[in-house]
Amino acid sequence: QVQLVESGGGLVQAGGSLRLSCVASGSIYSINAMGWYRQAPGEQRELVAQIRSSGTPNYADSVKGRFVISRDNAKKTVDLQMNSLKPEDTAVYYCNVDVNRRFWGDRNVYWGQGTQVTVSS
Repeated sequence: QVQLVESGGGLVQAGGSLRLSCVASGSIYSINAMGWYRQAPGEQRELVAQIRSSGTPNYADSVKGRFVISRDNAKKTVDLQMNSLKPEDTAVYYCNVDVNRRFWGDRNVYWGQGTQVTVSS
């Protein structure tokens, strides 16, 4: 079993900042890519940012220059620092982790429960 726990969502005014965190635990041997996705009502879930095990990041065009993704392999965490927030950033944000499982020796993708981010104008 692998579990992801997210935190840091909330309500913020446009132009403000929030920091999302995700902690992975369970039968984990190592972690490949980690990332954050978001989904607004009536919209498809979309990639916000992803970070490879090497540390190489990838961002959606809409958040480049405003968001920063980071990871701590020892703590098994991935964070998303969100700056200069806009109302269009309002969505449920989901942590996504690609795990090489201990004992089973397989690879699976896991999702967090989602955390609401609301940006007011």
